[in-house]
Amino acid sequence: MIPRVRYAPSPTGEPHIGNIRTALFNWLFARHAGGAFILRIEDTDLARTVPGAEAAILESLRWLGLDWDEGPEVGGPCGPYRQSERLELYRAAAETLIERGAAYRCHCSPERLDAMRDEQRRQHLPPKYDRHCRPSDGGGPEPAWAPSPFTLHPSPSSPSSPSSPSPFTLHPSPSVVRFRIPDSGETTFHDLIRGDVTFENDLLDDFILLKSDGYPTYHLANVVDDHAMAVTHIMRADEWLPSTPRHALLYRALDYEPPFFAHLPMILGPDRAKLSKRHGATALLAYRDAGYLPEALANFLVLLGWSLDDHTEILTREEMTRHFSLERVGKTPAIFNQEKLLWMNGLYLRALDPGALAERLVPWLERSSADGGLPDTVARPIDRSTLERIAPLIQERIKLLPEAVPLVDFFFQERLEHDPSLFVGRNAAPDFDIARRVLEVAAEAVARAEPFDAPNLEERLRALANATQEGLAIKTGDFLGVVRVAVTGRKVTPPLFETMAILGQERCLGRVRSALGRLVAGAPASPGP
Repeated sequence: MIPRVRYAPSPTGEPHIGNIRTALFNWLFARHAGGAFILRIEDTDLARTVPGAEAAILESLRWLGLDWDEGPEVGGPCGPYRQSERLELYRAAAETLIERGAAYRCHCSPERLDAMRDEQRRQHLPPKYDRHCRPSDGGGPEPAWAPSPFTLHPSPSSPSSPSSPSPFTLHPSPSVVRFRIPDSGETTFHDLIRGDVTFENDLLDDFILLKSDGYPTYHLANVVDDHAMAVTHIMRADEWLPSTPRHALLYRALDYEPPFFAHLPMILGPDRAKLSKRHGATALLAYRDAGYLPEALANFLVLLGWSLDDHTEILTREEMTRHFSLERVGKTPAIFNQEKLLWMNGLYLRALDPGALAERLVPWLERSSADGGLPDTVARPIDRSTLERIAPLIQERIKLLPEAVPLVDFFFQERLEHDPSLFVGRNAAPDFDIARRVLEVAAEAVARAEPFDAPNLEERLRALANATQEGLAIKTGDFLGVVRVAVTGRKVTPPLFETMAILGQERCLGRVRSALGRLVAGAPASPGP
């Protein structure tokens, strides 16, 4: 069997972590076996449809690298792939079920259903349709007593005369189509993860197949579409497990060959409650916008319910695809650990070569300053060759892409506005007089450094710091800290000597002299004894 699997989201909001985990498992299953991965948009719940949600679904899949073989923007032999464009299929299936006595029309008003539920709650009964409209003969067409699908409503015209038309006209009455659950017995289906699962039929409801607006419910549309699209395996979250006996009965009533079912374990937060927004951002694109790498997130997601062995945590996409199987999907809930995801993202960032890391950083750096990018005074596009030289200096210091911005911004600025207070205190000079003297001697060393590379700069500046320690009463680390502030404008930066080599001799010398001038002109005098 060549497997055909589907990811069938509803456009009721941006896809979240649990939803996309389902897509990833389906995609890996299809790619492992050389099958087809189908994308189907289940947009029949008009009241809950959110504008832009379908676009977010497609963008989420593209960002994570989950390409689809059939579906929107791709097409395929089983289209259309939006359920709102397949309504006639569902209506035809509903009529077939009615003709076979497996379904019936229900004309109960919302008011009657509300009163029924209130009475069931009062009697502590499970909420369940009382089968008021259900035919009593157990099969065949609806009996004569079934309410007509039409009802009489007064016409807005004036009272009729003997020769005028009747003041009453026929109007459709709201009705739904319900599935007829067997009165007794059991429904059993096999789950590839959980084994045989059995439900008592008398605990199931006569559920709605077709709503009064002519749109199908999830139950009918899924079964009809999965059959029409020749889906062989249905992998979905285990929250849909209670729906599966209904679907199994529908397959039987429609004479469809049922697919294989596999219900994936739930994802829980660290507190073992169902994953929600309080556990952090749950929409997939929120992780993209926070600076996570798609390959890191895919690696993290695949471990939420599946494992290669008891110790392997870092897997390439190729390794996931080669080894994925349902036999290694667990039954117990998976725990979402935000700290582990952050750690894993850092590993993936450190594994990138300088060119690849630079490429990932460019969109973040070229944003406007208001959106977290480089200062607006920095020309765009930025120099990528310079960024490639910078990338290895910051690679060990970041776990998210936007964390790079404050570590590299001074590389691209023409001028720095030095804050005099940074030249004194911890990791700097004891006072402003010593800071001025450090900059004076550092300027001379920078001007004479040839070649202007990291090893030579380190040798010269450390020797200078050691030679002036006694006269200036400053430690080597603090001496270099003053130079760091002069050439970068801050106390925390990538390695100093490599940074200076990238900035170049002319810019470093200009910044040291500018900082010295700032201290001479604007810094307060050191207090006397």
